[in-house]
Amino acid sequence: MTLYQMSFVYREDALRFRMRITVLREQAKAAPTKEERERLKRRILELQQLQRQSRELAELTRHYYERGYYRNEKYTL
Repeated sequence: MTLYQMSFVYREDALRFRMRITVLREQAKAAPTKEERERLKRRILELQQLQRQSRELAELTRHYYERGYYRNEKYTL
């Protein structure tokens, strides 16, 4: 598998995270207790971080070998 092909996997992961976040937001709105809402909000924050990383890695792997592409410093050595 090439880095370019991996970019599509990362993009799909980001979309799955987004869909799950949407579901959790709806559950948080309907949650019966404050503790349950807080637990769901924490989980949403965790998934948002994973979603952001997946989007960033999708972008990086898609353009990794292009000349002049500015790479995110977070993912370079």
